[in-house]
Amino acid sequence: MISAATTGEAVASHYDELDPYYRSLWGQHVHHGLWETGRESAQEAVIALSHTVARRAGITEGMRVCDVGCGYGGTAHLLAASYGAQVTGITVSPKQYEAAIAQGGANPDFVLRDWMENDFPSASFDAVIAIESTEHLPDVAHGVREMSRVLRPGGRLVICAWMAGPDPEPWEVRHLLKPICREGCLVGMGNKEDYERWIADAGLAMESEEDISRKVRRTWPICIRRTLAGFFADPSLRRYLLSDFSRNRIFALTLMRIWIAYVTGAMRYVVFTATKPPLTGPS
Repeated sequence: MISAATTGEAVASHYDELDPYYRSLWGQHVHHGLWETGRESAQEAVIALSHTVARRAGITEGMRVCDVGCGYGGTAHLLAASYGAQVTGITVSPKQYEAAIAQGGANPDFVLRDWMENDFPSASFDAVIAIESTEHLPDVAHGVREMSRVLRPGGRLVICAWMAGPDPEPWEVRHLLKPICREGCLVGMGNKEDYERWIADAGLAMESEEDISRKVRRTWPICIRRTLAGFFADPSLRRYLLSDFSRNRIFALTLMRIWIAYVTGAMRYVVFTATKPPLTGPS
């Protein structure tokens, strides 16, 4: 597992400082896009990923859903509006929380809290989703166990994770994966086998796992182009990227590292779907 030292507070600070930058790049859905045909717009692609997660989680009207690392609430609102689910989104970032609740309404319900310290009752959700948030957890194994704990028997967990490839070259680890973790405030970047173990150790049964790297990697050249355009068109973004006081401005370079890592295969993107075994009574 490729790792870098960080904390929940550091993750919150990272997203809070980069808040205007992230929103200018990707709007309310701060996650990869999914290009099934290749003809989708960037907005259609990010929404397509949310719908894919919803289908894999089997979300239907009235289901209780927890969105772990909900960002600005884009997916949570989609699940409530399009599927009729009762959604709870949790984020560690005050800026993301403020943006999420500013959209109004009682559903989704948003919570500002560290997932590692959540106090949700056991078996309180029919489905749990984590779209690109497990990478930030200080202890992924514990975080997945918590997802299993709050999931009712028979419920589903869907994790979308960007991760290390099966056998990255030493130069890819040194110049791509480790800097991506450090600059992106990722606690770690496990590989497919790590996630399989974490999910199994949490008492969940793997239902499916799909590598969709080729369908999502277009996200990063789009982000790079938008960053370059914003640098010349947006004075506030230009000041941020040029300021020595901007601690996270290096992320503009990280975008290029991530794109290269996808192209070389050093990074992969996998969607895991797992179920919590139903309770069995005496025979």
